[in-house]
Order: sequence, then C-alpha cells, then structure tokens
Amino acid sequence: MNEDHQNSLSIRAFEAADIDADAFDHESHVYMGWLYLKEYDLAHAIARFDAALRRLTDKLGATGKYHATITWLFLLLIGERCREGEDWPAFRARNRDIIENSRSALRRYYSEDRLFSDRARRQFILPDRADA
Repeated sequence: MNEDHQNSLSIRAFEAADIDADAFDHESHVYMGWLYLKEYDLAHAIARFDAALRRLTDKLGATGKYHATITWLFLLLIGERCREGEDWPAFRARNRDIIENSRSALRRYYSEDRLFSDRARRQFILPDRADA
C-alpha cells in the first residue's frame, strides 16, 4: 500500500463507503482494521468495521465478497497483536504474516470446508484447527 493510498483511508471515508475500491486490497483491509482498533475497543471496532464493510460491498454490488468469519478473524488477530503507542509501519513490520500471506494465516485456524461454508460467510464461526 503506497503512502498516498494510506493517507486517503480514514474511518469516516470507510464508513461512508467513499474509498477507492480498486485500491482497497488486503493490506488496506488490515490497515483499516488497525485504525478501528486504535480508536475503539474490540467489540465496537468489530461492529463498526463489519457494518462499514457490508455497506461498501453493497454499494459496489459485491455483496458476495463479504465474508463474516474472515473479517472477524482478522480483526481479532489485529486486536490481539496491537501494542500501545505503536504506529502502522511498526505494526506492519511485526505482522507480515497476516498482511502478506493471509491464506496461510487462515489455514492455521480453519479447514477449507469450514472456512468456505455458507454459514462462515454469513456469521463468525470458531476455528476448527487444533493449533488455533
């Protein structure tokens, strides 16, 4: 994610679904989740981010791209890994696994069948991998 794109992302813009969807890649999702978790406690961050992401996918006509379990899992991971006073570059450097290899992070916690079930798309479900 380049610095200009990062600077254009804000909670207000995300909640208004006023972002460049073509540039909103996985790292942008993680960054936005990080912003929410810096601003709100975990429960409120999840609720607000989830609602904003649903609005965005609805606005883009991409409702089928929304996946509740993936959304919640990454917010939980980000929340667990956030450190007081840490900026985005430091967080990013320390958490490359969830930014650069998201599939691997998902497989650590979920089997393919469980993660890509209709139920997991609609609502958060707990991991089924023993090392989770």
